Amino acid sequence: MLLVQLLTGLSSAASLFLVAAGLTVIFGVTRVVNFSHGSLTMLGAYIGWSVLTRLPRGPEWFVLGIVLTGLATAAIGVVLETLLLRRIYRAPELLQLLFTFGIVLVVQDAALWIWGANDLPLPRAPWLRAFVVIAGERVPQYDLILIAVGPLVLGALWLLFTRTRWGILVRAATQDRDMVAALGVDQKRLFTSVFALGAGLAGIGGALALPDASANLQIDLNIITDAFVVVVVGGLGSLPGAFLASVMIGVLQSFGIVLIPQGTLVIVFVIMAGVLVVRPNGLLGTAPSAVHGEAASFAPIRPAVPLLRWIGGAGLAIAALAPLVAGPFALSVLTEMAIAVLFAASLHFMMGPGGMASFGHAAWFGIGAYAAAFAVKGAGMGGLVLAPIVAGLAAALFGWFVVRLSGVYLAMLTLAFAQIVWAAMFQAVDLTGGDNGILGVWPAPWAADRRVFYWLTLALCVGGALLLRRILYAPFGYALRAARDSALRAEAIGLDAGRLRLAAFVIAGAAAGLAGGLSAFSKGSVFPGFVSIARSVDGLLMVLLGGVQTIAGPIIGAIAYTGLFDLLLLVTDFWRAALGMAIVVLVLAFPHGIAGTLHRAWLRGRPA
Repeated sequence: MLLVQLLTGLSSAASLFLVAAGLTVIFGVTRVVNFSHGSLTMLGAYIGWSVLTRLPRGPEWFVLGIVLTGLATAAIGVVLETLLLRRIYRAPELLQLLFTFGIVLVVQDAALWIWGANDLPLPRAPWLRAFVVIAGERVPQYDLILIAVGPLVLGALWLLFTRTRWGILVRAATQDRDMVAALGVDQKRLFTSVFALGAGLAGIGGALALPDASANLQIDLNIITDAFVVVVVGGLGSLPGAFLASVMIGVLQSFGIVLIPQGTLVIVFVIMAGVLVVRPNGLLGTAPSAVHGEAASFAPIRPAVPLLRWIGGAGLAIAALAPLVAGPFALSVLTEMAIAVLFAASLHFMMGPGGMASFGHAAWFGIGAYAAAFAVKGAGMGGLVLAPIVAGLAAALFGWFVVRLSGVYLAMLTLAFAQIVWAAMFQAVDLTGGDNGILGVWPAPWAADRRVFYWLTLALCVGGALLLRRILYAPFGYALRAARDSALRAEAIGLDAGRLRLAAFVIAGAAAGLAGGLSAFSKGSVFPGFVSIARSVDGLLMVLLGGVQTIAGPIIGAIAYTGLFDLLLLVTDFWRAALGMAIVVLVLAFPHGIAGTLHRAWLRGRPA
């Protein structure tokens, strides 16, 4: 049994390595955090199904179909890189993430329109059903083939990058893109070829998984999460690290299913958290030579001009008077917007001034929601007091590990902790109800009226956002920004950068917990989805759409994203594609976020 589990883990690691290798190659050269890489894997599965079901079932035809799939996804990658991704090479990493997430939404609806919503399994030919007896156990022959594919691909990539002129140019571009351009190398052509290679590997990985799975619309988000984990655990830009991490994760997952089946939902993230706590740059990664990312490229956050304050006051007055004329549905949307404003403001607090991007901010939102739900029977609406306290304490516990990291490593560790919290809420059926959730989380009788609850929510969310703003313009806020911009200089003048970051992490977690508690009473129930990756992504989209450079950015982004999302749900079945295209257009039109771009335009328009 141990041998069979080992071989099963090695075979699953092979297809995962192909996807992660493509992501590693693309990130190493272009420095694009390509969230749409999972979409290329999904397209590889669908295209592979379309090709393989039309070819004879012999093994030689299967190989031909895999090669054709890789070429097709490589061509799609070239189109994506040429038309879209080329425009964001110099953008901050998180803005790239937002842009490529928009592409994910478009591709998902395109796949839905072409192939439909049903899973598409690949009919298994006789040779795919064959097995080999090893040590008295039957091992699928196809698993052994996959086990051989991983090292062969790693070896081929090593030869390509070390023994060819193209590979030498790629490695040089990884170290210093500007110097390569100064030597006369056509960067556009080089980047396009690299993206084609990465896309082809992703497509082949998706197609090779077909005999053991099926083509479906969930592949993109599932595989990109695992691929990011592999790349981060192995070390950004390290192909041997990606191979080692994929093998480690594949094998541990295989044994975990047998030994601790209740932990299969989070074993990947537990592994990542453990590795990053011990080795902050991954197994074979190296410390970055320069600071990359949001904090290095954003201008200081300055107080709003008087006109903007008047506009904000007018908007707040309109929001306060809205229940007098709004219907139940509009009031429900406005309540969601108010909660989204506080959630986005809490994430912005640690992302912008704190310089700490988070892919798992929904953890504190969900913990606050569950804390409020647990307290309903004993304290009623008093559970709202517990929501920020419990979320803040949880953030303090996790934050001690998180704040020692930076960049993508920090963001991925927050994702790991959020997934651990999600799995705990999902599997603790006796306590949380599991997937059935906790029902009957209703406000007290005095706040049961929709208008009264909306005013309460508006007051708490606006008050929370203003309190976060006040903290940012207090000495603590200036010290936090100093630690973000230069930790060494901050330490030299007596500031403890680690404690400042931890305090910011806790404050942001407490504010998100309050938003979660309000959401629980607004919906009357709490489910594990409150802690899901999708909730964290929503928060990122709000902050990045509005702009990290301004205090008003998360507020504008939350209102715009929530309103656009609800509107598209009403007017079209293909709301994902419409939302994705809107995100892509907004990123291109407002590269510094809506509020940031408008603020820059205001400064340019003022007389000198």
